Amino acid sequence: MVLACGFVDLRKGIDGLAQIIGAQYDLNPFFCGRRSDRMKGLLWMGSGILLLYKRFEDGSLAWPRTTQEAADIT
Repeated sequence: MVLACGFVDLRKGIDGLAQIIGAQYDLNPFFCGRRSDRMKGLLWMGSGILLLYKRFEDGSLAWPRTTQEAADIT
């Protein structure tokens, strides 16, 4: 799994998100926008990409905004 640190415009669909990570990742990326109460993920299913979307009804994510914050998680 790959976390895209920082902010990503979650209004983008599958093609827009895939284009953002196209040359950088060859894995399953997950994204969070400026609001940390929702996230999106792309998952390669062998014959196509599955777009995952999660909106938290109560609470929010502590999403890493820098590569150092992401490294501290693992």
